[in-house]
Amino acid sequence: MSRKLESFQQESTKVLTELFRGYAGLNFAVRLWDHSDWYFSERESPACTIVFKTPASLRSMILNPNEITLGEAFIHSDLDVEGDLFAVFDVVEHVLNRPPELHHSFLESISRISFRLRQWLREAGSHTRQRDRAAIAYHYDQPVEFYRPWLGKTLVYSCAYFRTGDESLDEAQENKLELICRKLRLEPLERFLDIGCGWGSLILHAASRYGAYARGITLSEQQAKIAGRRVDDVNMTQSCAVDLQDYRALHSALQFDKIASVGMFEHVGLANLPQYFRIAHRLLKPGGVFLNHGIANSALSPQHKPSFIDRYVFPDGELVTLHQALEAAERAGFEVRDVENLREHYEQTLRFWVKNLERNAELVLRHVSHATYRIWHLYMAGSAAAFRRGDIAVYQTLLSRPNRGKSQLPLTREDWYCPVSQVLEETEEQQHSTRRHFECAD
Repeated sequence: MSRKLESFQQESTKVLTELFRGYAGLNFAVRLWDHSDWYFSERESPACTIVFKTPASLRSMILNPNEITLGEAFIHSDLDVEGDLFAVFDVVEHVLNRPPELHHSFLESISRISFRLRQWLREAGSHTRQRDRAAIAYHYDQPVEFYRPWLGKTLVYSCAYFRTGDESLDEAQENKLELICRKLRLEPLERFLDIGCGWGSLILHAASRYGAYARGITLSEQQAKIAGRRVDDVNMTQSCAVDLQDYRALHSALQFDKIASVGMFEHVGLANLPQYFRIAHRLLKPGGVFLNHGIANSALSPQHKPSFIDRYVFPDGELVTLHQALEAAERAGFEVRDVENLREHYEQTLRFWVKNLERNAELVLRHVSHATYRIWHLYMAGSAAAFRRGDIAVYQTLLSRPNRGKSQLPLTREDWYCPVSQVLEETEEQQHSTRRHFECAD
C-alpha cells in the first residue's frame, strides 16, 4: 500500500468515526472503492454495508449530504448498499440531521480528506459514469409492463390493507378496495366517481361487487388506456367508464352519490387544496360522502431539501399535514366523519413492492433503464423507512356533505368490519338485482 493511500484511509477512518459519533441505529459497515472496510461497531455482522465506489461519492456524503446527492450516487451505481436496503435509511437520517456546529478537528479532517480526494481524482481521472439524465423517466411515464411484476394482479398502486398481517399483497389490496367501498356504503345503481383512477381497479370493484355506475378520471394516458381495456375485457362498459380528464374540467352540472380519491391528493399542493375540496363538494350530492385517501407529512417531521423524491419521483408532488387538509375540507363545506391512519399498512405494502421489484428485476429491466430501476428501488425502500419513523402517514378521511344538517349515515361503523362472508352474500344479491336492471335497460 502506498503512503498516499494509507494516509487517505487514515483520514477517512477519522472522518467516518466523527461523522457517526452519537449514531444509535442498526450496526453497519462502510466499504471504499479500494475494498477497505470500516465498521461502526467492531466487526459484528452489519445489517448493511454502504459501498462507495468512487472518491466523489464519499466526498458528497461528507461535504454536501442531501437527498439529491446521495440519491444520484445510488442511481448511477457510484454508491451501493449490500445487505438490508431498508436498514441504510437510519444511517442516512443521522447524516442528514447532523448538526452544523462540527468540532474543529472534524472540519480539519474534512479539509484534508477533501484535498486528497481532489488530488486523487486529478491523478486517477473522473470515476463518474456517463449520465443521461434526460433518459430518466418520470413517475407515471412507465409502461404498465413495468408495474405489473411488482404491483401484482390487482394493479393497485396505493396502500394495501392488512386485516391480519398474514395476507398476500393481492389479498391485502382487495381488502383495501373493499374497505373503501364499505366506508362509502356504496349501493346498487349509485353514481360513483374515482378521481385519479389509476388502472381502474377501484371502479371495477365498485361496479362488479356493489352494482354502482362507476366513472374514473385520470391525467395519465397510459393508465386511461389500460383501465379502458380492463373494463372492455370484463364486459362492464355499461356500468364503468374511464376518461382522460382533469377533475377541474368536469362539467359543473355533474353530481355523484359517492366520490373517492386514492393516491391523487399528493399532487394537489397546499395552495390548491381549497379549490380541490370545493370542486369535490360541488360534484357530490347532498347526503353523499367523499373518501380522500392520501399521504400527509407529520407536523414534526424534518424536511430535507433538496428532496430526492421531488426531483426524481414526484416532481409536482407536495405533501401537506393532516391539519391543513382537514381545515381546507371543512372550509369547503364538508363535515369530517372519520379519519384512519394506515401508516403501518403502507410500510408493509412498500416492503412487498420492493421484494417483488427485486425478484422480478430481469423482467422489469426489459422495459426501463437500469437508472430508472434504481430510482424506484431507492424511492420505495426510503418511503417505507419514512412511514416506519412516522415522518409521513397515509390517511383515509371520510367527509360528508350534510343534507340540511342530516348526514344520512348510520350511528356506528360496525358495517365496515363485519365478516367478509356476510358482505359477499349481500353483494351477490345486489349483483343479481343490478343484472336484472341492466337486462331491462337493454
